[in-house]
Amino acid sequence: MRVVMAMSGGVDSSVAAALLLEQGYEVIGVTMQIWPSDLPYYSSADGGEIEGGCCSLGAVEDARAVANKLGIPYYVLNFQASFQDTVIDYFVDEYLRGRTPNPCIVCNHRLKFSELLEKAISLDADYVATGHYVCREQDPASGRWLLRKGLDAGKDQSYVLYGLTQPQISRSLFPLGGFTKKIIREKAADLGLVVADKPDSQEICFVPDQDYARFIAQYRPGSMKPGKIKHCDGRVLGEHPGIVNFTVGQRKGLGIAAGTPLYVSEINSESNEVIVGDENAVFANRLIASGLNWIAIPELTKPLAVEAKIRYTAKAYPALVKPLSHEQVEVIFGSLQRAITPGQAVVFYQGDLMMGGGTIDRKE
Repeated sequence: MRVVMAMSGGVDSSVAAALLLEQGYEVIGVTMQIWPSDLPYYSSADGGEIEGGCCSLGAVEDARAVANKLGIPYYVLNFQASFQDTVIDYFVDEYLRGRTPNPCIVCNHRLKFSELLEKAISLDADYVATGHYVCREQDPASGRWLLRKGLDAGKDQSYVLYGLTQPQISRSLFPLGGFTKKIIREKAADLGLVVADKPDSQEICFVPDQDYARFIAQYRPGSMKPGKIKHCDGRVLGEHPGIVNFTVGQRKGLGIAAGTPLYVSEINSESNEVIVGDENAVFANRLIASGLNWIAIPELTKPLAVEAKIRYTAKAYPALVKPLSHEQVEVIFGSLQRAITPGQAVVFYQGDLMMGGGTIDRKE
């Protein structure tokens, strides 16, 4: 069976390709070229060129070297326009709305497991594969495709895949789900792969210096507008240079002097205001979410007991998910959660089974 392997130039996707070969698949290596380096907003603050993470020029060179070592065909496919329209514009628009987006979720759902999958099918491939640490299986009773947490709890990436549909999961392979990162690095060394010791990419690939505000100012000139910083009690404490400089829960870099620590509790894009308060102001136990996608069940028709994560690095806590409509749910946690952030994903689990997820609209 033929598999298109999405190769990012890192150790995970490289070893995933090797594992598929060992399992008898015909593997075609592909890197999605998403890095429009000719555009001006990919310069650093001092005007120098930035080398990005996955899918940058260096990543392409590493992926090609691995493909040559493994003896598989390798191609670079141009996804620049789709990436800009689907991921970068979404990222900028969300920040300008006072929300904190997760572009990796959108990239996975809309590009890797949608457009790349379509390309794979056009190449007569049976599957598309990635180096995500997640386990895939089919429920023999219902026939539904399921996603479970990867064996390595510290590397589990099921959170960023909650948006996948049943057809997408049915045509996807995740060779690393049953391995730890330590074993994968050892496997890469045994195979003599040049990426065996390559550090993991930690940043958003198109903002590798992590200066989101500068990126948005360059990408969308004129979008940054100064406004007021207000206390929860209504007092005006100062001014901000633009709401994209802030996220819920933030303490440092507020640009105001106060006798006690203050935290961002809300960002109001309509009034262009940043609301701050003491640490208690950033805690809540309820949220409203929309943009839902269910994997383990067809739809939510009654309250469901789950463990829910409100960000990729967060711990999952017991919660009750209640349907408000076909498009919206209320999530009630058994304990207070810090910095429930609009724009981030809330993802639901029962044990290691990922039930589905949605986008946080607001805390309650």
